[in-house]
Amino acid sequence: MTFLTGAEIVVKLLERQGVKFVSGIPGGSNLPLYHALAQSSQIRHVLARHEQGAGFIAEGIARSSAQVGVCFATSGPGATNILTALANAKLDSIPLVCITGQVNRNLLGTDAFQEVDTYGISAPITKHNFLVRSADELTTIIPKAFHLATSGRPGPVLIDLPKDVQQEKIEISEWPSPGMPDVPPSISLQKIKQAADLINNAKRPVLYLGGGTRTLQAAQLCEKLATKSNIPAVKTLMALDVLPTVHPMSLGILGMHAAPFTNVVLEYADLIIILGARLNDRTTGAISYFCPKAQIIHVDIDAAELGKNRIPEIDILGDVSVVLAELLPKIKAQKRSAWRQKVCEIRAQYPMQPIENAEVQSAYGAILITASIAGNDAIITTDVGQHQMRVAQVYPFAKSQQWLTSGGLGTMGFGLPAALGAALANPYRKVICFSGDGSLLMNMQEMATAAEEELCIKVILFDNKSLGLVGQQQDLFVGQRFATDYRTQVDFVAIAKGFGWQAYDLACETNPQQALKSAIQSAKPTLIRIPIAANEHVFPMVKPGSANTDMIMEMPNV
Repeated sequence: MTFLTGAEIVVKLLERQGVKFVSGIPGGSNLPLYHALAQSSQIRHVLARHEQGAGFIAEGIARSSAQVGVCFATSGPGATNILTALANAKLDSIPLVCITGQVNRNLLGTDAFQEVDTYGISAPITKHNFLVRSADELTTIIPKAFHLATSGRPGPVLIDLPKDVQQEKIEISEWPSPGMPDVPPSISLQKIKQAADLINNAKRPVLYLGGGTRTLQAAQLCEKLATKSNIPAVKTLMALDVLPTVHPMSLGILGMHAAPFTNVVLEYADLIIILGARLNDRTTGAISYFCPKAQIIHVDIDAAELGKNRIPEIDILGDVSVVLAELLPKIKAQKRSAWRQKVCEIRAQYPMQPIENAEVQSAYGAILITASIAGNDAIITTDVGQHQMRVAQVYPFAKSQQWLTSGGLGTMGFGLPAALGAALANPYRKVICFSGDGSLLMNMQEMATAAEEELCIKVILFDNKSLGLVGQQQDLFVGQRFATDYRTQVDFVAIAKGFGWQAYDLACETNPQQALKSAIQSAKPTLIRIPIAANEHVFPMVKPGSANTDMIMEMPNV
Protein backbone atom coordinates (compact mmCIF):
# COMPACT_ATOMS: atom_id res chain seq x y z
CA MET A 1 0.00 0.00 0.00
CA THR A 2 1.13 3.53 -0.84
CA PHE A 3 0.11 6.96 0.41
CA LEU A 4 -0.20 9.50 -2.41
CA THR A 5 -1.59 12.99 -2.76
CA GLY A 6 -4.55 13.65 -4.99
CA ALA A 7 -2.25 15.34 -7.49
CA GLU A 8 0.09 12.32 -7.58
CA ILE A 9 -2.90 10.04 -8.10
CA VAL A 10 -4.03 12.13 -11.08
CA VAL A 11 -0.61 11.94 -12.74
CA LYS A 12 -0.30 8.18 -12.11
CA LEU A 13 -3.74 7.63 -13.62
CA LEU A 14 -2.86 9.76 -16.66
CA GLU A 15 0.27 7.65 -17.14
CA ARG A 16 -1.85 4.48 -16.94
CA GLN A 17 -4.09 5.94 -19.67
CA GLY A 18 -1.03 6.19 -21.93
CA VAL A 19 -1.03 9.99 -21.98
CA LYS A 20 2.15 11.28 -23.62
CA PHE A 21 1.51 15.04 -23.66
CA VAL A 22 -0.22 17.54 -21.40
CA SER A 23 -0.56 21.14 -22.57
CA GLY A 24 -1.34 23.85 -20.07
CA ILE A 25 -0.32 26.72 -17.82
CA PRO A 26 0.31 26.53 -14.06
CA GLY A 27 -1.33 28.85 -11.55
CA GLY A 28 -1.99 29.09 -7.85
CA SER A 29 -4.82 26.57 -7.79
CA ASN A 30 -3.09 23.79 -9.71
CA LEU A 31 0.46 24.05 -8.34
CA PRO A 32 0.25 20.68 -6.54
CA LEU A 33 -0.78 19.08 -9.82
CA TYR A 34 2.24 20.58 -11.56
CA HIS A 35 4.54 19.48 -8.74
CA ALA A 36 3.35 15.91 -9.29
CA LEU A 37 3.61 16.21 -13.07
CA ALA A 38 7.26 17.27 -12.73
CA GLN A 39 8.03 13.83 -11.29
CA SER A 40 6.63 11.98 -14.33
CA SER A 41 9.07 10.45 -16.82
CA GLN A 42 6.28 9.40 -19.20
CA ILE A 43 4.37 12.65 -19.76
CA ARG A 44 5.82 15.65 -21.59
CA HIS A 45 4.39 18.97 -20.50
CA VAL A 46 3.93 21.65 -23.15
CA LEU A 47 3.86 25.12 -21.64
CA ALA A 48 1.33 27.10 -23.67
CA ARG A 49 1.23 30.89 -23.60
CA HIS A 50 -2.55 31.08 -23.27
CA GLU A 51 -5.02 28.52 -21.95
CA GLN A 52 -7.06 28.68 -25.14
CA GLY A 53 -3.87 27.74 -26.98
CA ALA A 54 -3.36 24.86 -24.55
CA GLY A 55 -6.83 23.54 -25.36
CA PHE A 56 -6.25 23.77 -29.10
CA ILE A 57 -2.85 22.07 -28.77
CA ALA A 58 -4.64 19.17 -27.07
CA GLU A 59 -7.20 19.17 -29.89
CA GLY A 60 -4.43 19.03 -32.48
CA ILE A 61 -3.06 15.94 -30.76
CA ALA A 62 -6.47 14.27 -30.64
CA ARG A 63 -7.53 15.18 -34.19
CA SER A 64 -4.33 13.91 -35.79
CA SER A 65 -3.88 10.69 -33.81
CA ALA A 66 -5.69 8.06 -31.80
CA GLN A 67 -4.79 9.80 -28.53
CA VAL A 68 -7.10 11.66 -26.18
CA GLY A 69 -6.02 15.29 -25.83
CA VAL A 70 -5.23 16.37 -22.25
CA CYS A 71 -4.87 19.95 -21.03
CA PHE A 72 -4.48 21.73 -17.68
CA ALA A 73 -5.57 25.18 -16.51
CA THR A 74 -5.74 26.93 -13.19
CA SER A 75 -8.91 28.32 -11.60
CA GLY A 76 -10.70 31.56 -12.47
CA PRO A 77 -9.31 33.15 -15.65
CA GLY A 78 -7.34 30.02 -16.49
CA ALA A 79 -10.53 28.00 -16.59
CA THR A 80 -12.56 30.63 -18.45
CA ASN A 81 -9.79 31.06 -21.02
CA ILE A 82 -9.89 27.38 -21.93
CA LEU A 83 -13.69 27.22 -22.35
CA THR A 84 -13.58 28.23 -26.02
CA ALA A 85 -11.40 25.22 -26.81
CA LEU A 86 -13.83 22.95 -24.96
CA ALA A 87 -16.79 24.35 -26.91
CA ASN A 88 -14.84 23.87 -30.11
CA ALA A 89 -14.15 20.23 -29.23
CA LYS A 90 -17.78 19.65 -28.25
CA LEU A 91 -19.16 20.82 -31.59
CA ASP A 92 -16.55 18.88 -33.58
CA SER A 93 -16.77 15.71 -31.44
CA ILE A 94 -13.13 15.67 -30.32
CA PRO A 95 -12.08 13.60 -27.26
CA LEU A 96 -10.43 15.83 -24.65
CA VAL A 97 -9.88 15.63 -20.90
CA CYS A 98 -9.36 19.05 -19.31
CA ILE A 99 -8.32 19.30 -15.65
CA THR A 100 -8.76 22.70 -14.03
CA GLY A 101 -7.52 23.77 -10.63
CA GLN A 102 -10.08 25.15 -8.21
CA VAL A 103 -9.96 26.97 -4.87
CA ASN A 104 -10.07 24.94 -1.65
CA ARG A 105 -13.35 23.24 -0.89
CA ASN A 106 -14.12 25.48 2.10
CA LEU A 107 -13.85 28.55 -0.19
CA LEU A 108 -16.29 27.34 -2.83
CA GLY A 109 -19.11 29.84 -3.24
CA THR A 110 -17.37 32.62 -1.28
CA ASP A 111 -16.09 34.64 -4.28
CA ALA A 112 -12.55 33.74 -3.25
CA PHE A 113 -9.61 34.98 -5.31
CA GLN A 114 -9.72 33.41 -8.79
CA GLU A 115 -12.87 31.47 -8.04
CA VAL A 116 -15.51 30.93 -10.71
CA ASP A 117 -18.14 28.22 -10.96
CA THR A 118 -16.19 26.22 -13.54
CA TYR A 119 -18.46 23.22 -13.04
CA GLY A 120 -21.56 25.29 -13.78
CA ILE A 121 -20.32 27.32 -16.73
CA SER A 122 -18.68 24.37 -18.46
CA ALA A 123 -21.73 22.09 -18.35
CA PRO A 124 -23.33 23.26 -21.64
CA ILE A 125 -20.09 22.98 -23.64
CA THR A 126 -18.74 19.65 -22.42
CA LYS A 127 -19.90 16.09 -22.84
CA HIS A 128 -19.65 15.68 -19.07
CA ASN A 129 -17.97 17.41 -16.16
CA PHE A 130 -16.96 16.63 -12.58
CA LEU A 131 -16.29 18.64 -9.42
CA VAL A 132 -14.03 16.44 -7.31
CA ARG A 133 -15.01 16.47 -3.63
CA SER A 134 -12.31 14.13 -2.25
CA ALA A 135 -9.12 12.41 -3.34
CA ASP A 136 -10.89 9.05 -2.98
CA GLU A 137 -13.08 9.96 -5.97
CA LEU A 138 -10.12 10.36 -8.33
CA THR A 139 -9.59 6.66 -8.99
CA THR A 140 -13.15 6.57 -10.30
CA ILE A 141 -13.38 9.97 -11.97
CA ILE A 142 -10.16 9.95 -14.04
CA PRO A 143 -10.83 6.61 -15.81
CA LYS A 144 -14.48 7.60 -16.18
CA ALA A 145 -13.47 10.85 -17.90
CA PHE A 146 -11.46 8.97 -20.53
CA HIS A 147 -14.27 6.47 -20.93
CA LEU A 148 -16.82 9.21 -21.54
CA ALA A 149 -14.56 11.27 -23.83
CA THR A 150 -14.09 8.33 -26.20
CA SER A 151 -17.40 6.44 -26.00
CA GLY A 152 -20.14 6.92 -28.57
CA ARG A 153 -19.89 10.40 -30.02
CA PRO A 154 -16.54 11.65 -28.66
CA GLY A 155 -16.29 14.94 -26.81
CA PRO A 156 -14.57 16.97 -24.08
CA VAL A 157 -14.80 16.12 -20.37
CA LEU A 158 -13.81 18.62 -17.68
CA ILE A 159 -12.57 17.74 -14.18
CA ASP A 160 -12.58 20.64 -11.70
CA LEU A 161 -10.09 19.81 -8.95
CA PRO A 162 -9.90 21.87 -5.73
CA LYS A 163 -6.39 22.62 -4.51
CA ASP A 164 -6.87 20.94 -1.16
CA VAL A 165 -8.06 17.76 -2.90
CA GLN A 166 -4.82 17.84 -4.88
CA GLN A 167 -2.93 18.01 -1.56
CA GLU A 168 -5.01 15.43 0.31
CA LYS A 169 -3.14 12.17 0.97
CA ILE A 170 -4.87 8.83 0.80
CA GLU A 171 -3.80 5.20 0.75
CA ILE A 172 -3.83 3.42 -2.61
CA SER A 173 -3.97 -0.38 -2.45
CA GLU A 174 -5.05 -1.11 -6.02
CA TRP A 175 -5.16 0.88 -9.26
CA PRO A 176 -8.30 0.89 -11.40
CA SER A 177 -8.25 -0.25 -15.01
CA PRO A 178 -7.75 2.55 -17.54
CA GLY A 179 -10.90 4.10 -18.90
CA MET A 180 -11.75 2.66 -22.31
CA PRO A 181 -14.48 3.43 -24.84
CA ASP A 182 -17.70 1.44 -24.76
CA VAL A 183 -18.14 -1.33 -27.27
CA PRO A 184 -20.17 0.22 -30.11
CA PRO A 185 -23.90 -0.38 -29.72
CA SER A 186 -25.47 -3.28 -31.56
CA ILE A 187 -27.11 -2.28 -34.82
CA SER A 188 -30.39 -3.24 -36.37
CA LEU A 189 -29.72 -5.89 -39.01
CA GLN A 190 -33.23 -5.33 -40.34
CA LYS A 191 -32.43 -1.68 -41.00
CA ILE A 192 -29.10 -2.68 -42.57
CA LYS A 193 -31.00 -4.90 -45.02
CA GLN A 194 -33.51 -2.14 -45.74
CA ALA A 195 -30.68 0.31 -46.37
CA ALA A 196 -28.92 -2.14 -48.68
CA ASP A 197 -32.12 -2.63 -50.66
CA LEU A 198 -32.56 1.14 -51.05
CA ILE A 199 -28.95 1.59 -52.17
CA ASN A 200 -29.05 -1.33 -54.60
CA ASN A 201 -32.27 -0.08 -56.19
CA ALA A 202 -31.32 3.59 -56.31
CA LYS A 203 -30.63 5.11 -59.71
CA ARG A 204 -28.89 8.28 -58.51
CA PRO A 205 -27.43 7.74 -54.99
CA VAL A 206 -24.98 10.13 -53.32
CA LEU A 207 -22.82 9.55 -50.24
CA TYR A 208 -22.81 12.43 -47.74
CA LEU A 209 -19.71 12.03 -45.57
CA GLY A 210 -19.37 13.81 -42.22
CA GLY A 211 -16.84 14.07 -39.42
CA GLY A 212 -17.93 10.71 -38.00
CA THR A 213 -16.19 9.01 -40.94
CA ARG A 214 -12.71 10.42 -40.17
CA THR A 215 -11.34 7.37 -38.35
CA LEU A 216 -8.95 5.27 -40.43
CA GLN A 217 -11.30 2.29 -40.49
CA ALA A 218 -14.41 4.29 -41.37
CA ALA A 219 -12.59 6.20 -44.11
CA GLN A 220 -11.38 2.96 -45.71
CA LEU A 221 -14.89 1.50 -45.65
CA CYS A 222 -16.40 4.68 -47.15
CA GLU A 223 -13.93 4.43 -50.01
CA LYS A 224 -14.83 0.76 -50.55
CA LEU A 225 -18.54 1.58 -50.67
CA ALA A 226 -18.05 4.46 -53.13
CA THR A 227 -15.83 2.32 -55.36
CA LYS A 228 -17.81 -0.91 -55.25
CA SER A 229 -21.15 0.63 -56.16
CA ASN A 230 -19.90 3.72 -58.03
CA ILE A 231 -21.61 6.18 -55.72
CA PRO A 232 -20.41 9.81 -55.92
CA ALA A 233 -19.57 11.35 -52.56
CA VAL A 234 -19.89 14.86 -51.16
CA LYS A 235 -18.08 15.83 -47.98
CA THR A 236 -18.70 18.22 -45.13
CA LEU A 237 -15.96 20.60 -44.03
CA MET A 238 -14.93 18.10 -41.33
CA ALA A 239 -14.63 15.17 -43.75
CA LEU A 240 -12.55 16.55 -46.61
CA ASP A 241 -9.76 14.03 -45.96
CA VAL A 242 -12.01 10.97 -45.79
CA LEU A 243 -12.11 10.20 -49.51
CA PRO A 244 -9.00 11.25 -51.47
CA THR A 245 -9.63 14.35 -53.54
CA VAL A 246 -8.43 12.58 -56.70
CA HIS A 247 -10.81 9.63 -56.21
CA PRO A 248 -13.17 9.44 -59.20
CA MET A 249 -16.19 9.40 -56.86
CA SER A 250 -15.12 12.48 -54.86
CA LEU A 251 -17.20 15.61 -55.52
CA GLY A 252 -15.56 17.71 -52.80
CA ILE A 253 -17.14 19.93 -50.19
CA LEU A 254 -20.87 20.67 -50.30
CA GLY A 255 -22.74 23.68 -49.03
CA MET A 256 -21.92 27.34 -48.64
CA HIS A 257 -18.63 27.48 -50.58
CA ALA A 258 -18.93 24.31 -52.67
CA ALA A 259 -18.23 23.98 -56.34
CA PRO A 260 -21.56 24.64 -58.14
CA PHE A 261 -21.72 21.13 -59.59
CA THR A 262 -21.49 19.56 -56.13
CA ASN A 263 -24.62 21.27 -54.86
CA VAL A 264 -26.46 20.69 -58.16
CA VAL A 265 -25.64 16.95 -58.21
CA LEU A 266 -27.40 16.63 -54.86
CA GLU A 267 -30.57 18.09 -56.35
CA TYR A 268 -30.66 15.25 -58.91
CA ALA A 269 -30.10 12.51 -56.34
CA ASP A 270 -32.85 10.04 -55.53
CA LEU A 271 -31.06 8.74 -52.41
CA ILE A 272 -28.73 10.50 -49.95
CA ILE A 273 -26.68 8.21 -47.67
CA ILE A 274 -25.62 10.37 -44.73
CA LEU A 275 -22.73 8.90 -42.75
CA GLY A 276 -21.59 10.49 -39.48
CA ALA A 277 -22.91 13.97 -40.20
CA ARG A 278 -25.39 16.21 -38.42
CA LEU A 279 -26.88 18.17 -41.34
CA ASN A 280 -25.37 21.50 -40.33
CA ASP A 281 -26.93 24.61 -41.87
CA ARG A 282 -23.66 25.60 -43.59
CA THR A 283 -23.72 22.34 -45.53
CA THR A 284 -27.42 21.90 -46.27
CA GLY A 285 -28.41 25.52 -46.74
CA ALA A 286 -32.09 26.05 -45.97
CA ILE A 287 -33.10 22.55 -44.88
CA SER A 288 -36.56 22.85 -46.41
CA TYR A 289 -34.93 23.12 -49.85
CA PHE A 290 -32.29 20.44 -49.33
CA CYS A 291 -32.65 17.48 -51.71
CA PRO A 292 -36.46 17.48 -51.66
CA LYS A 293 -36.70 14.63 -54.21
CA ALA A 294 -34.32 12.29 -52.41
CA GLN A 295 -34.91 9.57 -49.88
CA ILE A 296 -32.58 9.67 -46.88
CA ILE A 297 -30.55 7.02 -45.07
CA HIS A 298 -28.93 8.53 -41.98
CA VAL A 299 -26.25 6.70 -39.96
CA ASP A 300 -24.92 8.26 -36.74
CA ILE A 301 -23.57 7.21 -33.36
CA ASP A 302 -25.61 9.97 -31.67
CA ALA A 303 -29.32 9.18 -31.49
CA ALA A 304 -30.10 12.88 -31.00
CA GLU A 305 -28.91 13.65 -34.54
CA LEU A 306 -31.20 11.14 -36.25
CA GLY A 307 -34.23 13.03 -37.50
CA LYS A 308 -33.21 16.27 -35.77
CA ASN A 309 -33.09 18.39 -38.94
CA ARG A 310 -34.52 16.06 -41.58
CA ILE A 311 -36.63 12.94 -41.10
CA PRO A 312 -34.91 10.02 -42.85
CA GLU A 313 -36.59 7.05 -44.48
CA ILE A 314 -34.12 4.83 -42.64
CA ASP A 315 -32.17 5.84 -39.53
CA ILE A 316 -29.43 3.60 -38.22
CA LEU A 317 -27.98 4.21 -34.78
CA GLY A 318 -24.41 2.96 -34.64
CA ASP A 319 -20.74 3.50 -35.26
CA VAL A 320 -20.19 4.22 -38.96
CA SER A 321 -17.42 1.64 -39.29
CA VAL A 322 -19.56 -1.08 -37.71
CA VAL A 323 -22.55 -0.21 -39.88
CA LEU A 324 -20.49 -0.15 -43.09
CA ALA A 325 -18.82 -3.46 -42.24
CA GLU A 326 -22.30 -5.04 -42.08
CA LEU A 327 -23.65 -3.11 -45.05
CA LEU A 328 -20.84 -3.58 -47.60
CA PRO A 329 -21.32 -7.34 -48.23
CA LYS A 330 -24.98 -6.66 -49.04
CA ILE A 331 -24.23 -3.92 -51.59
CA LYS A 332 -24.19 -4.95 -55.24
CA ALA A 333 -21.28 -3.94 -57.44
CA GLN A 334 -22.76 -1.59 -60.04
CA LYS A 335 -21.33 0.55 -62.81
CA ARG A 336 -24.15 3.12 -62.65
CA SER A 337 -23.09 4.34 -66.10
CA ALA A 338 -26.09 6.60 -66.65
CA TRP A 339 -25.68 8.32 -63.26
CA ARG A 340 -21.96 8.78 -63.70
CA GLN A 341 -22.56 10.26 -67.13
CA LYS A 342 -25.13 12.65 -65.68
CA VAL A 343 -22.69 13.72 -62.96
CA CYS A 344 -20.08 14.45 -65.66
CA GLU A 345 -22.62 16.56 -67.54
CA ILE A 346 -23.50 18.50 -64.40
CA ARG A 347 -19.80 19.04 -63.66
CA ALA A 348 -19.33 20.46 -67.16
CA GLN A 349 -22.46 22.61 -66.99
CA TYR A 350 -21.81 23.99 -63.47
CA PRO A 351 -18.01 24.08 -63.13
CA MET A 352 -15.93 25.55 -60.38
CA GLN A 353 -14.67 28.95 -61.38
CA PRO A 354 -11.28 28.58 -63.06
CA ILE A 355 -8.30 29.67 -61.02
CA GLU A 356 -7.20 32.66 -63.06
CA ASN A 357 -3.98 33.21 -61.13
CA ALA A 358 -2.06 30.11 -60.07
CA GLU A 359 1.08 32.03 -59.18
CA VAL A 360 2.63 31.43 -55.79
CA GLN A 361 1.78 34.98 -54.69
CA SER A 362 -1.95 34.34 -55.12
CA ALA A 363 -4.13 32.54 -52.61
CA TYR A 364 -5.16 29.53 -54.73
CA GLY A 365 -1.76 29.33 -56.36
CA ALA A 366 0.02 29.26 -53.00
CA ILE A 367 -2.29 26.50 -51.74
CA LEU A 368 -1.74 24.28 -54.77
CA ILE A 369 2.01 24.87 -54.96
CA THR A 370 2.31 24.21 -51.23
CA ALA A 371 0.50 20.90 -51.72
CA SER A 372 2.89 19.88 -54.50
CA ILE A 373 5.91 20.66 -52.30
CA ALA A 374 4.57 19.19 -49.06
CA GLY A 375 3.45 15.84 -50.48
CA ASN A 376 0.57 13.54 -49.61
CA ASP A 377 1.60 12.89 -46.01
CA ALA A 378 1.50 16.49 -44.76
CA ILE A 379 -0.98 17.46 -42.03
CA ILE A 380 -2.93 20.61 -42.87
CA THR A 381 -4.50 22.88 -40.29
CA THR A 382 -6.39 26.11 -40.90
CA ASP A 383 -7.77 28.99 -39.00
CA VAL A 384 -11.22 30.31 -39.93
CA GLY A 385 -12.08 32.63 -42.80
CA GLN A 386 -11.56 33.02 -46.53
CA HIS A 387 -8.28 31.10 -46.45
CA GLN A 388 -10.07 28.16 -44.81
CA MET A 389 -12.69 28.05 -47.56
CA ARG A 390 -10.08 28.28 -50.31
CA VAL A 391 -8.09 25.41 -48.84
CA ALA A 392 -11.31 23.40 -48.49
CA GLN A 393 -12.13 24.03 -52.15
CA VAL A 394 -8.83 23.06 -53.78
CA TYR A 395 -6.35 21.29 -51.48
CA PRO A 396 -5.72 17.72 -52.76
CA PHE A 397 -6.20 15.69 -49.59
CA ALA A 398 -4.92 12.13 -49.80
CA LYS A 399 -5.57 10.40 -46.46
CA SER A 400 -7.74 10.56 -43.36
CA GLN A 401 -6.68 12.56 -40.27
CA GLN A 402 -4.72 14.87 -42.57
CA TRP A 403 -7.09 17.83 -42.27
CA LEU A 404 -7.63 19.75 -39.02
CA THR A 405 -10.02 22.68 -38.97
CA SER A 406 -12.58 24.26 -36.67
CA GLY A 407 -15.95 23.29 -38.11
CA GLY A 408 -18.92 23.72 -35.81
CA LEU A 409 -17.70 26.69 -33.76
CA GLY A 410 -15.64 28.34 -36.51
CA THR A 411 -12.96 29.51 -34.09
CA MET A 412 -10.39 32.03 -35.24
CA GLY A 413 -7.05 31.31 -33.56
CA PHE A 414 -7.44 27.53 -33.85
CA GLY A 415 -4.94 26.80 -36.61
CA LEU A 416 -1.55 27.62 -35.07
CA PRO A 417 -1.94 25.82 -31.71
CA ALA A 418 -3.67 22.89 -33.43
CA ALA A 419 -0.63 22.62 -35.69
CA LEU A 420 1.58 22.47 -32.59
CA GLY A 421 -0.47 19.56 -31.25
CA ALA A 422 -0.34 17.75 -34.59
CA ALA A 423 3.43 18.19 -34.75
CA LEU A 424 3.85 16.82 -31.22
CA ALA A 425 1.79 13.72 -32.03
CA ASN A 426 3.32 13.26 -35.50
CA PRO A 427 6.99 14.26 -35.24
CA TYR A 428 7.95 12.79 -38.63
CA ARG A 429 5.26 14.48 -40.72
CA LYS A 430 5.19 17.97 -42.18
CA VAL A 431 2.59 20.19 -40.51
CA ILE A 432 1.35 23.26 -42.38
CA CYS A 433 -1.09 25.85 -41.07
CA PHE A 434 -2.93 28.15 -43.47
CA SER A 435 -4.02 31.30 -41.69
CA GLY A 436 -5.24 34.83 -42.17
CA ASP A 437 -3.93 37.91 -40.39
CA GLY A 438 -7.11 38.27 -38.34
CA SER A 439 -6.96 34.66 -37.15
CA LEU A 440 -3.23 34.57 -36.51
CA LEU A 441 -3.49 37.61 -34.26
CA MET A 442 -5.86 35.66 -32.02
CA ASN A 443 -3.28 33.13 -30.75
CA MET A 444 0.07 34.04 -32.26
CA GLN A 445 1.64 33.94 -28.79
CA GLU A 446 1.89 30.17 -29.36
CA MET A 447 4.72 30.89 -31.80
CA ALA A 448 6.86 31.05 -28.66
CA THR A 449 5.64 27.58 -27.68
CA ALA A 450 6.52 26.19 -31.11
CA ALA A 451 10.01 27.65 -30.95
CA GLU A 452 10.54 26.38 -27.42
CA GLU A 453 9.40 22.88 -28.37
CA GLU A 454 11.47 23.00 -31.59
CA LEU A 455 8.48 22.10 -33.76
CA CYS A 456 9.12 22.78 -37.43
CA ILE A 457 5.57 23.79 -38.32
CA LYS A 458 4.91 26.15 -41.21
CA VAL A 459 2.40 28.98 -41.18
CA ILE A 460 1.31 30.28 -44.57
CA LEU A 461 -0.25 33.64 -43.83
CA PHE A 462 -2.65 35.28 -46.27
CA ASP A 463 -2.45 38.90 -45.15
CA ASN A 464 -5.28 41.09 -46.42
CA LYS A 465 -5.22 43.55 -43.51
CA SER A 466 -8.82 42.75 -42.69
CA LEU A 467 -11.34 40.28 -41.33
CA GLY A 468 -11.86 39.00 -44.85
CA LEU A 469 -14.86 36.68 -44.65
CA VAL A 470 -16.81 38.99 -42.34
CA GLY A 471 -16.04 41.89 -44.67
CA GLN A 472 -17.19 39.80 -47.62
CA GLN A 473 -20.52 39.11 -45.96
CA GLN A 474 -20.88 42.81 -45.20
CA ASP A 475 -20.15 43.67 -48.84
CA LEU A 476 -22.67 41.11 -50.10
CA PHE A 477 -25.48 41.21 -47.59
CA VAL A 478 -25.28 44.45 -45.59
CA GLY A 479 -24.05 46.95 -48.11
CA GLN A 480 -21.59 48.69 -45.84
CA ARG A 481 -18.20 47.42 -44.74
CA PHE A 482 -17.58 48.37 -41.10
CA ALA A 483 -15.04 47.41 -38.41
CA THR A 484 -13.39 44.72 -40.57
CA ASP A 485 -10.45 46.61 -42.11
CA TYR A 486 -7.32 47.11 -40.02
CA ARG A 487 -5.79 50.59 -40.07
CA THR A 488 -2.43 49.35 -38.78
CA GLN A 489 -0.16 47.19 -40.90
CA VAL A 490 1.39 44.50 -38.70
CA ASP A 491 4.94 43.42 -39.54
CA PHE A 492 4.34 39.68 -39.16
CA VAL A 493 7.78 38.81 -40.50
CA ALA A 494 9.51 40.86 -37.80
CA ILE A 495 7.24 39.45 -35.09
CA ALA A 496 7.86 35.87 -36.21
CA LYS A 497 11.59 36.44 -36.12
CA GLY A 498 11.18 37.90 -32.65
CA PHE A 499 9.67 34.59 -31.55
CA GLY A 500 12.69 32.76 -32.94
CA TRP A 501 11.09 31.69 -36.21
CA GLN A 502 12.35 31.90 -39.74
CA ALA A 503 10.17 34.20 -41.82
CA TYR A 504 9.70 35.08 -45.47
CA ASP A 505 7.64 37.79 -47.14
CA LEU A 506 6.90 36.55 -50.65
CA ALA A 507 6.16 40.12 -51.75
CA CYS A 508 9.86 40.88 -51.20
CA GLU A 509 11.41 37.72 -52.64
CA THR A 510 13.05 37.73 -56.07
CA ASN A 511 12.12 34.05 -56.48
CA PRO A 512 8.98 33.58 -54.37
CA GLN A 513 8.34 29.99 -55.40
CA GLN A 514 11.84 28.94 -54.41
CA ALA A 515 11.43 30.85 -51.14
CA LEU A 516 8.21 28.93 -50.44
CA LYS A 517 9.93 25.64 -51.20
CA SER A 518 12.86 26.49 -48.92
CA ALA A 519 10.46 27.50 -46.15
CA ILE A 520 8.44 24.28 -46.32
CA GLN A 521 11.55 22.11 -46.41
CA SER A 522 13.22 23.94 -43.53
CA ALA A 523 13.73 22.13 -40.22
CA LYS A 524 12.70 25.24 -38.25
CA PRO A 525 9.32 26.81 -37.52
CA THR A 526 8.69 29.18 -40.39
CA LEU A 527 6.18 31.87 -41.35
CA ILE A 528 5.49 32.69 -45.00
CA ARG A 529 3.58 35.93 -45.57
CA ILE A 530 1.60 36.37 -48.79
CA PRO A 531 -0.20 39.71 -49.23
CA ILE A 532 -3.77 39.40 -50.54
CA ALA A 533 -6.13 42.20 -51.61
CA ALA A 534 -8.91 42.87 -49.12
CA ASN A 535 -11.53 42.83 -51.89
CA GLU A 536 -10.40 39.42 -53.21
CA HIS A 537 -13.47 37.45 -52.15
CA VAL A 538 -14.00 33.70 -52.13
CA PHE A 539 -16.73 32.35 -54.41
CA PRO A 540 -19.09 30.58 -54.90
CA MET A 541 -21.05 31.51 -51.81
CA VAL A 542 -24.56 30.66 -50.64
CA LYS A 543 -26.28 33.34 -48.60
CA PRO A 544 -27.08 32.04 -45.09
CA GLY A 545 -30.65 30.76 -45.05
CA SER A 546 -30.84 30.27 -48.83
CA ALA A 547 -30.99 27.08 -50.87
CA ASN A 548 -27.64 25.58 -51.85
CA THR A 549 -28.54 25.92 -55.52
CA ASP A 550 -28.91 29.70 -55.10
CA MET A 551 -25.18 30.40 -55.36
CA ILE A 552 -23.50 33.79 -55.70
CA MET A 553 -20.69 33.46 -58.24
CA GLU A 554 -19.22 36.95 -58.14
CA MET A 555 -19.64 40.38 -56.60
CA PRO A 556 -22.77 42.03 -58.00
CA ASN A 557 -22.39 45.33 -59.83
CA VAL A 558 -23.48 48.22 -57.64
